[in-house]
Amino acid sequence: MLIRYKKNFEKIAMGLLSFMPEGKEVKKLQETIKKYEENSDWHLYLWKEDDILGAIGIKIEDNINAVIQHISVTPSHRNMGIGKKMVNEVKNMYKDKYAVCPDERTLAFYNKCDEE
Repeated sequence: MLIRYKKNFEKIAMGLLSFMPEGKEVKKLQETIKKYEENSDWHLYLWKEDDILGAIGIKIEDNINAVIQHISVTPSHRNMGIGKKMVNEVKNMYKDKYAVCPDERTLAFYNKCDEE
């Protein structure tokens, strides 16, 4: 299930975001987490089963679109459908208020979720 990011999950969230191709630099990760904490249009969710296994980040644009800008799953839990579950949960959460869409970094994965 998706849970809203809280400050006490900062290290876990940074670890998950570091698995994304552009997420290797600590300073950039800290800046990204700070945006999720301070910007009311940025929303970070964590996927929790027994442990926290994934993260998905949304940015509200022009009060019209909910843009998926980050998707990450721990390497040991990939190819188990967790990323797809996160995308579907976000679509359900935002469907009545925003058009959910990917950004250029998450486009390929987003399209893959629709194919399966």
